[in-house]
Amino acid sequence: MRRSRGETGTSPPRRKAAAAPSIADKVTFLCRPASYRERPARVETVETHMSWVFLTDRHAFKLKKPVRYAFLDFSTLAARHRSCREEIRLNRRLARSVYLGTVPLTLTPAGRLRLGGHGRVVDWLVKMRRLPAERMLDRVLAGGGAAAGDLPRLADFLAAFYRRAPTVRLGGARYRAMLATDIADNARELTRPPHGLERRRVAKLAAALDDFLGREAALFDARAVERRIVEGHGDLRPEHICLGPPLAVIDCLEFNRAFRLVDPIDELSFLALECEHLGAEEAGRAILDGYFRKSGDGADKRLIAFHMSRRALLRAKLALWHLADRRRDAEGWRRRALAYLRLAELHAARLG
Repeated sequence: MRRSRGETGTSPPRRKAAAAPSIADKVTFLCRPASYRERPARVETVETHMSWVFLTDRHAFKLKKPVRYAFLDFSTLAARHRSCREEIRLNRRLARSVYLGTVPLTLTPAGRLRLGGHGRVVDWLVKMRRLPAERMLDRVLAGGGAAAGDLPRLADFLAAFYRRAPTVRLGGARYRAMLATDIADNARELTRPPHGLERRRVAKLAAALDDFLGREAALFDARAVERRIVEGHGDLRPEHICLGPPLAVIDCLEFNRAFRLVDPIDELSFLALECEHLGAEEAGRAILDGYFRKSGDGADKRLIAFHMSRRALLRAKLALWHLADRRRDAEGWRRRALAYLRLAELHAARLG
């Protein structure tokens, strides 16, 4: 067979594929202002257990860590991509103008990272419009309180969200079992060594919640039977609420649907608890009152005390979990856990 000019009879050497970048490589790249088309003056970074967030002048980019826990799995590229898409879909329910879409992190043939483009995709990011820090509810409350119309408008906004949210078919016994499991899990974690809290104190608190759950089973069964359980936000905290304009609630728990299945009273009681923890108890009460007024929900108000106490147990547990990270302020997180435990006891005492 005749060879064409330049043919040697052997296959040309294949170009070796660039090695996959590590999470450290990705973070280093995304920390550089030159990595962004908008060329920001600087890039601020925020790290959580599950992600890195990179803040430019006008946008926020979230990169999920390749981690795996009992309640989530981000260990593969496909799983992270799927979670990014879910984050966009779910958060647009309460923050449509904030969540702009997903952006690929790509690798050029030369082995260089690039945000966007058509190279080999090595990760995915969620792109958001950056919100004004001074209008986030936690900052507003720390600065002396919200303006006259802010909290009623927020209550109306949330009431409308829960009215539209898909309801969940759930029997009363199963709903109570879910709550009982949550109480037991939190109490067990709070008393585990080496950072466990006083066992008798935690046991007494858990027993008070269990007693109310059993004694007033009809209250909880009614919420399930009346289809009050909805697919909500899952992590309704002041730092996730922008008073706008426009109003926006960000960072719902997209990675586990079970965490979003809530009674609106439960979720709003959690928000009220977080306001109280910030020293703004009246703000939390105002949001709850506004919800009741707008929604016409006739829930027994003792449910508020129950859910505030149960949620405070959860927040105490999460504070103690931070002790495992030696880079963090261990004594500060322990004080935080004890503060939530005191709030849990305060609200449990109101169950009577």
